[in-house]
Amino acid sequence: MNTPLAERMRPKSLEEFVGQEHLIGPQGGLNPILKSGKLPSMILWGPPGTGKTTLARLLAVQIERPFYQLSAINSGVKEIRDILIKAEYEGGLFSNKSPLLFIDEIHRFSKSQQDSLLGAVEKGSITLIGATTENPSFEVINALLSRCQVYVLNPLDKFQLQKLISNALDRDIELKNKKIEILENEALLKISGGDARKLLSSLELVVNSSPEPLKIDNAMVLDKVQTHMGMFDKKGDLHYDIISAFIKSIRGSDPNGAVYWLARMIEGGEDIKFIARRMLILASEDIGNANPTALVMANSTFQAVNVLGLPEARIPLSQCAIYLAGSEKSNASYKAINRAQQKVKETGDLGVPLSLRNAPTELMKQFDHGKSYQYAHDHENHFINMEFLPKDLEGFRFYEPAENSKENQMRKFLKSRWKDKYGY
Repeated sequence: MNTPLAERMRPKSLEEFVGQEHLIGPQGGLNPILKSGKLPSMILWGPPGTGKTTLARLLAVQIERPFYQLSAINSGVKEIRDILIKAEYEGGLFSNKSPLLFIDEIHRFSKSQQDSLLGAVEKGSITLIGATTENPSFEVINALLSRCQVYVLNPLDKFQLQKLISNALDRDIELKNKKIEILENEALLKISGGDARKLLSSLELVVNSSPEPLKIDNAMVLDKVQTHMGMFDKKGDLHYDIISAFIKSIRGSDPNGAVYWLARMIEGGEDIKFIARRMLILASEDIGNANPTALVMANSTFQAVNVLGLPEARIPLSQCAIYLAGSEKSNASYKAINRAQQKVKETGDLGVPLSLRNAPTELMKQFDHGKSYQYAHDHENHFINMEFLPKDLEGFRFYEPAENSKENQMRKFLKSRWKDKYGY
């Protein structure tokens, strides 16, 4: 049998689906929709192997809708229109049950391809389900995104991955008849990275390349998987390993590693906008205020890549990767927003101090909105010692300048203004 294990183990019902309890568990966000039978158009956003395609198919089964599937890699506007004509015809036959159109990797559709879906989505002749590994805010046009609900799928956790292994050994038509014992599963879980497909593919590789009786341990898994790793493929499992190596080389200030992994991606056919976008994120997350020009450089590179295309785009990509790798590093801004968001989750919606509130009307002024506010530019050094946090958070420090030349200057500046208030 040539069918891969991951395909053989694809769930046949929502009850068999492992993971994403926040969507399809007892209190899941999709449950009320499934009970109503009125499924909205949606975008399923999550990393590979989290069940986007499977979930789309099972939703169609659950609410008894015709199901059509397209891949954004292989489909153009003509294929989309052909499907829409079929879907509209079949939707008429099924009265109010509009067919589901599932588009895998919808982020790879051009604007014109996405535009071609708008009319059918607006009329309700289809229910669109798009799957993407990329942030839909950047990759899906606003007109289409505004007509879709966005649901986030999470990487599978340790217990869910272990359940998948057990299910495969107990239920798979081939594996259940083999003599297999799992002595250690840490390597399988680590290699998977929360990706069910990668987990099952690794398990199958180990089983198929080893004689029975088979006792699987971490050393065996690492040996078999590393030995059989193929060349970089933008559609394969190594896609995320290579971009990870690229980002970590830049974060580690190694321009040689960065350029090597960049070359691997370019030669492997990676989307150059994907590479540029990752450097744009890194410029803030890993360099930040240690070198604010890094963000400017990354943004300019992103724009250049969009204008140039390959092969010329490889040059600004290389220039930017080397510049970012050679910059001082700081994740202080990244950590600051993480702390602030965590504090918001802990404390809820604390009231805005009256002095900071907007007062566009006379009534608001009567309620003291903005009454005590003092305009910083009216004071010496353009600074006034006011409270800008809610009362319950007075003096709380979210931002901790890192040890580098520019942020040391920033720390000195903040200390001169706020004295000992924030402990700078």
